[in-house]
Amino acid sequence: MIQMRTWLTVADNSGARKLTCIMPVGGDAGLQAGLGDVITAAVKEATPESQVKKGTVVKAVVVRMRKERRRKDGTYIRLRRNSRRLFRWLRRFGRP
Repeated sequence: MIQMRTWLTVADNSGARKLTCIMPVGGDAGLQAGLGDVITAAVKEATPESQVKKGTVVKAVVVRMRKERRRKDGTYIRLRRNSRRLFRWLRRFGRP
């Protein structure tokens, strides 16, 4: 599960490299977020030529977690690291 102050790697080409979770927005257990949940995060590392700068607060969705997840067929999937994708398109469509 993703909690406050969890470090995340970036899974898109926005230019940000690492994030820290500030607060889960769409978590199923209050202060924790899982796969597909929206979080508010701060950019901690970014490439020099990126539009997203260090210290920027962004919203992101969790796409990978270290914590294992059970599928409907009974198998479990576990990934090596926590990752997320930035929401760049939210303002264009007027979503919060």
